[in-house]
Amino acid sequence: MESALDLLCKLAKIPAPSHHEEKRAEFCKKWLTDAGKTGVYIDGALNVVCPFGNIDGELVVIMAHSDVVFPDTEELPLRIEGNRVYCPGVGDDTANAVGVLKTAEYIVNNKLTPKSGGVLLVINSCEEGLGNLKGCREIFKKFGDRVKEFITLDGSIKTIHGTTVGSRRFKVEVTTEGGHSYQDFGNKNSIACLASLIHNFYKIEVPKIGRTTYNVGLISGGTSVNTIAQNAEALIEFRSDSREALDIMQAEFDRVIANAEGDIKVTLIGDRPCAGDIDKVKQTALEDRILAAVKKHFGHDATRTPGSTDCNIPASMGIPSVSVGVIRCGGAHTRGEYVEIDTIEPGMELAKEIICYYFE
Repeated sequence: MESALDLLCKLAKIPAPSHHEEKRAEFCKKWLTDAGKTGVYIDGALNVVCPFGNIDGELVVIMAHSDVVFPDTEELPLRIEGNRVYCPGVGDDTANAVGVLKTAEYIVNNKLTPKSGGVLLVINSCEEGLGNLKGCREIFKKFGDRVKEFITLDGSIKTIHGTTVGSRRFKVEVTTEGGHSYQDFGNKNSIACLASLIHNFYKIEVPKIGRTTYNVGLISGGTSVNTIAQNAEALIEFRSDSREALDIMQAEFDRVIANAEGDIKVTLIGDRPCAGDIDKVKQTALEDRILAAVKKHFGHDATRTPGSTDCNIPASMGIPSVSVGVIRCGGAHTRGEYVEIDTIEPGMELAKEIICYYFE
């Protein structure tokens, strides 16, 4: 039986930018098949789906995502120093994916079956950034009307996300006539128009409902120092844990766009919904059960915080949903990302407890 650390070191090296998780998906499918699990398949969204029990009935879905924020297409650099495994994406979310894989192996070896209905274990694609939760959306497009609970293993054991943060992300493109910086002085400059648009965007007063934020994350444009820029673009987002606040921000964003100069093109590139109407008793019970498991295996409480994860999709459908990590990690979304080795084994036991709750 391969150790969790050995599996982590193999999986973490495999490049998996959002929308290009093919290599990891094939690795995970083969690993599960070699572990004795039948019926594993890769769907059209590059999710690795591992079904147990009657998947035509009521379902529980538990997943961890395969993609990382890094664009690398060659093997990712991994090193071990002291109590840490360093590798881009190793904590978010490779170690948690290992928790799902190792638990699936345990279920097969011990011939466990779901207590009722079916359970889908999924190594899903496209959780990060402009992946826009594509993998999770595909699962709920196919199975959503039968899912009663959802858990995603994601990030660190320090936090648990039971409240979802919705977001809308846009590419804003500005086009003007441009021209020569001397001969055509006075023509509209797309960079100046975009700068004015951004300035007005940052004058928006956030709604006093929940917690709402906004950001311009990337700008580009122009041709040279002596050219009046014809084209410029920016990536803009706003987030909130309140559906009402998101709608208010949308109206304010639309107002800024309507008053901007130049030819403006706005493309929606990401849309993560807030939670819908969830049964509070069932949601609290799910969160409390996960919190108790974290404390049992790590001796401390996880902090309840809002988050933007794969939970956004089921929660928007009114399905009790929780996101929690099973290892201690740091440096997320940096090339110095790491997992603390001494948390891997208790983390695997935590993943086992979370998942095997639904088996007998």
